[in-house]
Amino acid sequence: MTIANLAAIRACRPAWNNGRVVGQKRPLMPKHVWAIRLRLEIAENHRDLALFNLVIDSKLRGCDLVKLKVADIYASGQVKERASIIQSKTRRPVRFEITEGTRKSILRWMEEPLMVGSEFLWPGRFHERLHISTRQYARLVREWVKSVGLDPTSYGTHSMRRTKVAHIYRKTGNLRAVQLLLGHTKMDSTVRYLGVELEDALAIAEAEEI
Repeated sequence: MTIANLAAIRACRPAWNNGRVVGQKRPLMPKHVWAIRLRLEIAENHRDLALFNLVIDSKLRGCDLVKLKVADIYASGQVKERASIIQSKTRRPVRFEITEGTRKSILRWMEEPLMVGSEFLWPGRFHERLHISTRQYARLVREWVKSVGLDPTSYGTHSMRRTKVAHIYRKTGNLRAVQLLLGHTKMDSTVRYLGVELEDALAIAEAEEI
């Protein structure tokens, strides 16, 4: 007895990226950074201001940023000038600076009632959530960029991570410094992440005389 082979049936699901702008997200320009800061200050949104300032300084991935603990950046009654954490993706340590303006905004945020007794720097608003989620963080990023008239489809959480290092690269052309700041293990990862073209890399090499 022969059994007829039936045609494969596939569910008609819409593509996950249907209607979305995919690909590398743009870094913010310095004028956008200051515009967002100003709006958060005027709104007296102490948590978002501290979060925004720290992500620009730290250059951390969203998964690491939302899990930051108070002890990671705070000791002896003050916010550290430099901090170090173990990255979730690579399990390697990365160090970052915390500028004076960021330290002030974090200290102001830590005075809020929600922070009393909190282990995490960005506590969740529900008991079952110890800290905000990466999805919540992504929503905040969309709100920030929309508030200054930018297209939220062109920016994302990696825009925050890339902002300071993109500016450093444009100013200095120092890929090695950017690699260290991002915590990348390979230089080619940094080149791809910044969107540096081969011609740019060659121009940097040609400018260095040994």
